[in-house]
Amino acid sequence: MKSFDSAWTAAAAAIVTIAALVGTVLGAPFESGLIFLTGGIGAILLAIYPRAATADLPSPTNEEKRGGVEARDLLDALTDPLLLIRDGRIVIVNEAAMALLGRHILGEDVRTAIRHPAASEHLAHPLGGGTDRGIELMGLGTRDQRWLMRVADLPDGRRLVHLVDRSLAHAAERIRVDFVANASHELRTPLAAILGFAETLGGEAGAEEATRTRFLGVIMKEAQRMQTLVDDLISLSRIEADKHRVPDDAIDLRALVGEVTRVVQDQPASRDRALEIDASGELPAVAGDRAQLSQLLHNIIGNAIKYGRAGSPVRVSLAPADAGMIRLSVADEGDGIDPKHLHRLTERFYRVDSGRSRAMGGTGLGLSIVKHIVERHRGRLDIASVPGSGTTVTVILPAAPDPASRST
Repeated sequence: MKSFDSAWTAAAAAIVTIAALVGTVLGAPFESGLIFLTGGIGAILLAIYPRAATADLPSPTNEEKRGGVEARDLLDALTDPLLLIRDGRIVIVNEAAMALLGRHILGEDVRTAIRHPAASEHLAHPLGGGTDRGIELMGLGTRDQRWLMRVADLPDGRRLVHLVDRSLAHAAERIRVDFVANASHELRTPLAAILGFAETLGGEAGAEEATRTRFLGVIMKEAQRMQTLVDDLISLSRIEADKHRVPDDAIDLRALVGEVTRVVQDQPASRDRALEIDASGELPAVAGDRAQLSQLLHNIIGNAIKYGRAGSPVRVSLAPADAGMIRLSVADEGDGIDPKHLHRLTERFYRVDSGRSRAMGGTGLGLSIVKHIVERHRGRLDIASVPGSGTTVTVILPAAPDPASRST
């Protein structure tokens, strides 16, 4: 390698000498001779320095050559919309931003591209360096979406706009606020009745035995209603706390259905109703939590009895389903439910008929509890109803693993 470089150096030196001689012979002026000399020196430098700088370094990899493309791929992999702004115009944008704002926004004025009054006003004012705390944009994208827009000033004068989708967080907060308000209302109603009747009993009305007996009955009924509501709230809280821990006990669902139906049939509301159970054939055990599955059965069978027509049967069926699942169905012959209500039945405190539900002792949490139990068991819940014909609630649960396979 050294001999090769020496040959190039000697050749370059020869070029310089020849250039100088040619210039002299041709009578070239001093400036032209200087040019010849400079060119020759350049030839020597090209012969020496590129090889000296790169002889011991590895060639760039394909990944290094594609560095710019990979950086763009990295931006596109981010789910948050990002926009880089120079002089008020968008110079770089990722796929998430184009999906939200449109593929045409590259090169546009950022205030026109985002199309939101609050965003335009915020972007019109300089930050003075650093990153702002962000502002909330409502209705960007779709009417229900909420975004947090943060802007950062970069050292080279450009600005980075970062949009964070806050829709789910806002929805969760709204659910929490509605839940607290509904729970407070549901507890306040029986509490007001208890306080009112107790105050009346402390007056002259309490001296009459018939009045006292009637008022005490109302107080007892409202207190039991409060207790039921508190029990349901605690159950819901416990189920949600355990939702990430999948239950794995092997539960004989056929035997559990038999136990629950015997308990339900002993209740006064069930004495004129026939509970028909169809659980023929071989059924594997279900992977589950026995107490929660019992609560699930009590809720859906209890609802079928409450809302079915007097004298009509309630049918409970168990059968194998696809992919190692077990199907549980409970059907009544009641008034049915209008289709517009079906998608909301599992919401907390949602009632199709509030007066009828409260009169029957419902808290509005039963199907919400059922939904959370099914989700914890990694199952599926379906509610089908035909107005005037009745309602069928179907729960599909995973079968328990075979003990032999678990031992291995």
